[in-house]
Amino acid sequence: MSGNGDAAATAEENSSKMRVIRVGTRKSQLARIQTDSVVATLKTLYPGLQFEIIAMSTTGDKILDTALSKIGEKSLFTKELEHALERNEVDLVVHSLKDLPTVLPPGFTIGAICKRESPYDAVVFHPKFVGKTLETLPEKSVVGTSSLRRAAQLQRKFPHLEFKSIRGNLNTRLRKLDELQEFSAIILAAAGLQRMGWQNRVGQILHPEECMYAVGQGALGVEVRAKDQDILDLVGVLHDPETLLRCIAERAFLRHLEGGCSVPVAVHTAMKDGQLYLTGGVWSLNGADSMQETMQATIHVPAQHEDGPEDDPQLVGITAWNIPRRAQLAAESLGISLATLLLNKGAKNILDVARQLNDAH
Repeated sequence: MSGNGDAAATAEENSSKMRVIRVGTRKSQLARIQTDSVVATLKTLYPGLQFEIIAMSTTGDKILDTALSKIGEKSLFTKELEHALERNEVDLVVHSLKDLPTVLPPGFTIGAICKRESPYDAVVFHPKFVGKTLETLPEKSVVGTSSLRRAAQLQRKFPHLEFKSIRGNLNTRLRKLDELQEFSAIILAAAGLQRMGWQNRVGQILHPEECMYAVGQGALGVEVRAKDQDILDLVGVLHDPETLLRCIAERAFLRHLEGGCSVPVAVHTAMKDGQLYLTGGVWSLNGADSMQETMQATIHVPAQHEDGPEDDPQLVGITAWNIPRRAQLAAESLGISLATLLLNKGAKNILDVARQLNDAH
């Protein structure tokens, strides 16, 4: 390398020592693993930058004796992290995308959606039931899940089982399953088990015909300050185009339905030959009433950005400068169209009743 090159490298080194990017995360082991994976990718992309991880507890981590759907707070796992972003204590926060509401507080945006891992739900069985499936579990077996969405769909599909709320992080739930003799099985997101390296505990993967997944499940979202262009540029390269477009459609569907974790709403998306397929459904709490439909739209997964900048780039809380706007709008429109179709067929009544029953219990 020439003398000038050495000087430039030294200057870059010195300037990079001054730049530390602070990354916020929840304290759970899974949250740390997810954040570490995003930071590792950023370190590879930006070897000149330093990254500091700051872990904190959220409301959802602290309230462990109440079902998520009863707490009535949309930002259970995000609020404290957003406060840290607002106060400039961190520069970006890594979340499970399914924890991020479809409407973010003013001043925040999702600056990156990373490539999705398996979006499906998985069944982990008590050691004495290893080798079974939900179908072959004994009558009145108790299955633990923290999700109304899972319970509603599975009650409908497996009426011989009983479903009971189970809270806590993955470690806590697995311990409750193995030690308490209360549950025959528990339902967890397959992606979380994969990230923890616990694939060997998965006894059954639930496919969409058995249990459709939560909006954004299996994907990680990076939340940043909406006006922090430096950080938006930094994390924007993490966007996975297919995951982004699928999740825009899913989030638009949920937002237009005005669903949340207090009502059973589920989705399934697929991208094939330039077509984005979106299946969405709503259920009553006990699964007896349900409605689901599928729609598709032509969306070409882009190789690179081809449109000019927008005044308000956000769609369902997401900013993606480097993905063509037309593709994003088509995905959003698909989600809204499917939600409108279900609402026109009476989905609002199912959701209203589910919400009232959930609030009453």
